Formats: sequence, structure tokens, C-alpha cells
Amino acid sequence: MADTNDIQGQPGAPADGTPGAGNTPDAPTNDRGPGGPGGPGGGRGGPRGGRGGGGPGRGGPGGNRDNRGGNRGRRDDRRGGNQDDGGEELIEKLVHINRVSKTVKGGKRFGFAALVVVGDGKGRAGFGHGKAREVPEAITKATAAAKKAMVRVPLREGRTLHHDGRGHFGAGLVYLRAAPAGTGIIAGGPMRAIFESLGVHDVVTKSVGTNNPYNMIRATFEALTDQTSPKSVAQRRGKKIADLLGRGGATAEVAEAEAAAVVE
Repeated sequence: MADTNDIQGQPGAPADGTPGAGNTPDAPTNDRGPGGPGGPGGGRGGPRGGRGGGGPGRGGPGGNRDNRGGNRGRRDDRRGGNQDDGGEELIEKLVHINRVSKTVKGGKRFGFAALVVVGDGKGRAGFGHGKAREVPEAITKATAAAKKAMVRVPLREGRTLHHDGRGHFGAGLVYLRAAPAGTGIIAGGPMRAIFESLGVHDVVTKSVGTNNPYNMIRATFEALTDQTSPKSVAQRRGKKIADLLGRGGATAEVAEAEAAAVVE
């Protein structure tokens, strides 16, 4: 039996003389001291899993970088709903898109121009022109310009014009004629878009001189702005609508019936 003093003298033996303590391997020791408190918002994993704390750094409520999640719906709110300030639903017609290019040092730079017609289908319509580097942005600009330039056109029975018209702009010359019910819209190209957004159901048109959509639309709107109704003429002249309609050879009963049917 080994003496106690011999065991204590062996290397690795404990100082208190506990037998067998020197046979265990050295356990890893942690030489680091107690850690201090972390800074505010410095750890990963803020509310809802975002990077960083809830402070004004990366992350924060919503877990998105740079707080992008809170304002994501604003862009859609500006574009959503083709309505004017009065809350009415508008009809938008894209008439023409023109692409232009400019040669620069690094290549070609493209631009787009859009022509849009806007109407409410109840006698109001307008057109606008917009330019941008991208097609959607050009259409947005043209639509906004068209909404600002809407004009009121009086319609007979809500379906056709009150009388024939003629419009001229540049090399464009257009003729407009009122038509009976069931005729439909006999018009082509940009002129059809105008009457569809205006709410006209029966009309006969003819374009002479050019097929440039800009000139055709401006000439058409010139002819539409010259439209007058029996109601406005009677108010201006201080007479009754039946008196004006009776001068065309119609009987008094027919003139009274037609005068009662005139809304605008």
C-alpha cells in the first residue's frame, strides 16, 4: 500500500490528497471573465425577426430592412382606381405610343410618348400627352393630363350628337354627323376611342387629310366643343325649346314632345 505522502508527491495529484483525482483529464477552462451588458438594439432578432433591435437601425418593427415595409402601399394607392376627384369611374383609352431614341456616347437612349383619351361615358371626355423613359410612366402622365383637360359635350338622348360638326387642326379635317338609333360608331382609329369614352353610341364620321393621331384627335375635339344643344340656345335667346324646334316644320305637338325629351 502506497504511502499518503507518496501519492501527494506525484505530479497532478490534488492538494487535499483525494485518491484518484489526478487520473482525470484536464477539463477545458473558460478564462474569459463575465460579459458586460450589451448595447441597446445591438443584438440580432428584433421584433418579428428583423435584423437589429427596434431602434432606428436596420430592421425594426416588421422585420424589413430600412423600414421599407411600412410604406409599401403608397405607390399602389396613387395608381389604383381610375377615378376622378368626384369618384366617378373613368374610361381610359390608349390611342398611340411613340418611341424615340437618342444616340449618346454609351449607345442609344430611348424615350416614349403616350397619347391617352379619358371619358366618363356620360358626355365628358379629354385627351392628354405624356413623355417618359418608360411606357407605364408615360401613360400615367398622359392620363393625368387628360383628366385635367376634360370638356363637356351635350348629347341628344344620351346616344348621339345634336347636329353635324366640322373640325380642323393642322392637316387634319374631320366631319361628324348625327345618326339614328342602331347606327353604331362609324369611326376609325383615334376618333373611335373618343366617342367610346364620351358615351356616344350612334355617329358617322369621316377623316380627311391626315392619319396623324394627334391632329385627328385635336380636330375631333374642336368639332365637339362647337356642339350646342337646343336648351342652351333657348336660354341664350330667351325663348322656349318648343319654339326653336317648331321652326323646322314640325307640328306643335311634335315640337312639345321633342322639347320635353331634351335633357341637355
